Amino acid sequence: MPTTVSASASPRAPKPLYLNFGFQVLVAMVIGLVLGYIARTMGPDAAGNANWLTQTLSTVGSSFVSLLRALVPVLVFTAIVASIANLRELNNAAKLVWQTLLWFAITALIAVVIGIALGLIIQPGLNSAVAAEAARAPSSTGSWLDFLKGLIPSNFIGLQASTRVTDGSATTSLNFNVLQILIVSIVIGIAALRVGPAADPFLAFNRSFLKIIHKVLWWVIRLTPIGTIGLLGNAVAVYGWDALAQLGWYAAAIYIGLALVLFVVYPALLQSHGLNPIRYFQSAWPAIQLAFVSRSSIGTLPVTERITEKNLGVPREYAAFAVPLGATTKMDGCASIYPAISAIFVAQFFGISLGIEHYLLIAFVAVIGSAATAGLTGATVMLTLTLSTLGLPLEGVGLLLAIDPILDMGRTAVNVAGQALVPTIVAKRQGILNQAVYDNGKSIEDLDADAVPAE
Repeated sequence: MPTTVSASASPRAPKPLYLNFGFQVLVAMVIGLVLGYIARTMGPDAAGNANWLTQTLSTVGSSFVSLLRALVPVLVFTAIVASIANLRELNNAAKLVWQTLLWFAITALIAVVIGIALGLIIQPGLNSAVAAEAARAPSSTGSWLDFLKGLIPSNFIGLQASTRVTDGSATTSLNFNVLQILIVSIVIGIAALRVGPAADPFLAFNRSFLKIIHKVLWWVIRLTPIGTIGLLGNAVAVYGWDALAQLGWYAAAIYIGLALVLFVVYPALLQSHGLNPIRYFQSAWPAIQLAFVSRSSIGTLPVTERITEKNLGVPREYAAFAVPLGATTKMDGCASIYPAISAIFVAQFFGISLGIEHYLLIAFVAVIGSAATAGLTGATVMLTLTLSTLGLPLEGVGLLLAIDPILDMGRTAVNVAGQALVPTIVAKRQGILNQAVYDNGKSIEDLDADAVPAE
């Protein structure tokens, strides 16, 4: 008879504080800040290049994010295919999908209203010290046509190549369009269901492959403290806080809006559904921390999905579908608060009056067009999409680029918090949330200790 080995069969003694994952990440953040400050005070080397410490921090941080992002394409594909196959076991699968999209829209609408209100109250464009000469057209822009064309997969794995010519030399980089991978995965998952028994070997292989990816993912997650040192240290060393003096009111408006959504709106929504907000933050904090330092919803996706299922009690069949979908379309920070305040800033800076129809357009773009950001680092595409829809000068983007990395840390943290929040709320509303798991939670050290029944 098959047996199940459980990691919690016998009580374990509490681990020392220094072995706690959350404590390790906090210590890493402090170390990163200190090393970043030291690297910034060292200044460039004799040749005018970044000093050795800055280069080391950059290499460590970028290598960690690269490891996470390397897992994303195969994780999204296997998780979505498996979740669609498993959704047939849920009686209310169609309702879950529509409820997820509805709550994506509701929370995005709340966030964009907060952004518009703060833009009108604080008036960052009238209280800015940035020089008009800083205005310049962005290197990449977004349009509704590009967004719609981007939904059509160019190849099976959503692979894209871009070449940049600098000082006579060309460099080519490869990237995955996660939104296209999502669409391909949904189509294949649905097709596998329609094929019937003939697809069973494929679905069995997919489930097995997904378990292997989860194991590799855990190994990468354990490197988070090291990655945090590099990511946060490099951000301080390269960008510092000097540019905040010129755009202080603008940065304040962004972070006030992010704080209101994260610490007021989200807790209120949780409380209204009978869920303890403190428990939510305790469970989701590993993903929120990683999002803050990595500035990538896609890079954080593996951790977000893991904590949503294991810490928050969302069923695996639903979490594996909702979280990757949220990582590409659920951007309360980058696609709601940020473009709303930024568009108002640009209009105020250039002396352009906005009417009620413009504010309605801002809300429309935030709710409908957030998938254009596709979970990538930065939100320039979403901002240019908003400005072009409103008819505002795209040169205004150049005014804001100096402090974008500093803002992007907070934006991405709110994005990821929302990507875990909505599946939790929907699962609660549909009666499929494991309340005991939500109430008790798990530390991230326990995420790899789940029993796997033998077949």
